[in-house]
Amino acid sequence: MDRLTARQLFDVVGERFALRWIAGIRGENRVIETGPSQAQRRPSLVGYLNIIYPNKVQIIGTEELNYLDSLDSRQRWETVEKIIAYAPSVLIVTKDQPIPADLRQAAEESNTPLWHSAKRGHELLTYLQYQLARTLARQITLHGVLMEVYSIGVLITGESGTGKSELALELITRGHRLVADDAPEFTLIAPDVIDGNCPEILRDLLEVRGLGVLNVRDMFGQTAVKPSKYLRLVVHLEPQKLDAPSDAMKRLTGDVGYREILDVQIPQIVIPVAPGRNIAVLAEAAVRSHMLKTKGFDPAQTFIDRQAHQMRRLPPW
Repeated sequence: MDRLTARQLFDVVGERFALRWIAGIRGENRVIETGPSQAQRRPSLVGYLNIIYPNKVQIIGTEELNYLDSLDSRQRWETVEKIIAYAPSVLIVTKDQPIPADLRQAAEESNTPLWHSAKRGHELLTYLQYQLARTLARQITLHGVLMEVYSIGVLITGESGTGKSELALELITRGHRLVADDAPEFTLIAPDVIDGNCPEILRDLLEVRGLGVLNVRDMFGQTAVKPSKYLRLVVHLEPQKLDAPSDAMKRLTGDVGYREILDVQIPQIVIPVAPGRNIAVLAEAAVRSHMLKTKGFDPAQTFIDRQAHQMRRLPPW
């Protein structure tokens, strides 16, 4: 979702912050959205009252009301007009402070949603920043199985029939945890952090060919599932091609690369699938190897360095 109306936001956070809709009810469809044009004019979607770089959601606390009270009548009128002219999506007055009559009137006449809360400004600011960041973040749904393997989020991908669900089931029996089967949802919650979770309809479920839909929580217990996990690695299953030419470097380093998801480069390891291969053991080894590489340990490079050192020690021909 890349847009949110004032009414939708009120329905989500209204009860939590005891919000009351004071004026501007006809502006309930005002939109809070992200985009280049918004970023240039509004550095933040939510913040304290700012008439120079206005926010979409303007929080009006004690200091802001005192500032308005310090102005003479003409300056105050011009300031209130300026606030309204920027068409904020919402104005929120905090700590149950009396709402100035001129602000209420201006909000009503301009259909600007004006809310009242008993909470302090910093509580509203912190939670609304989090809520808007999560709700308006870029999202994508991918085909695969999202697992927690050795404490990191691993997305298992591959064509239909390569054994993604069977691998997931084997990993669950080995103590790892299921996040989502078939259609995990991913959200970009930071420039380089992707959070994966499970749609409500698929929660705790894993479909395995021949067995149908299994409830992992009921079969293996509460610890066999996890609601969400940051995505750190993609394990791609690919049918092994016996007639494919051998790549010497891949035999040393493995078939490793990156997959771009929501403009983030996620490390990817390709595991060839063939009869007789224990894919669960290979997947665990792939995750362990990846974890070591993130800590600076690269066995392939170590071998290359040893070989180069040994060659330097040989006498010249």
